[in-house]
Amino acid sequence: MKKYLILIIVTGVAVTGCDKKSTEMDDIPPVIDLTIPGVFPVQCSEITRGETFVFRAKFTDNAALGSYGLDIHHNFDQHSHSTETGTCEAGEIKPPVSPFLLVRSYSIPEGNTSFEATASIEVPAGVDTGDYHFMIKVTDKQGWQTIKGLSIKIK
Repeated sequence: MKKYLILIIVTGVAVTGCDKKSTEMDDIPPVIDLTIPGVFPVQCSEITRGETFVFRAKFTDNAALGSYGLDIHHNFDQHSHSTETGTCEAGEIKPPVSPFLLVRSYSIPEGNTSFEATASIEVPAGVDTGDYHFMIKVTDKQGWQTIKGLSIKIK
């Protein structure tokens, strides 16, 4: 009887002694906030080739952010990523000659649940002007990802 009582007490302590937070699954994806002051670019923004602009957005997560990435690619064929909000005046469909392409990943300092991201991006002078997509991707520590696609123009 004494063995059973000890077993029940040990089991009870083990079960109640666990940190509930460490056993909870993070199933909420991160958020890309494009409403804070100074955000750039936004839907239908214009960027000038040969100049540098500063990307700015805010990312939040319920547990911990991981990293973010930026992808700028031409949209001369007028394709869609279905994450874009609203429409912009589309340019003519044309073949790319010297399109701008940027794919970069950035780390977010460990343990942040909120992070204002900034990145300086230089657009070379010789790239094609026209319609482009600006893709923002943020991933949390659990691996959930949120993607926001913006239509922009390079002038």
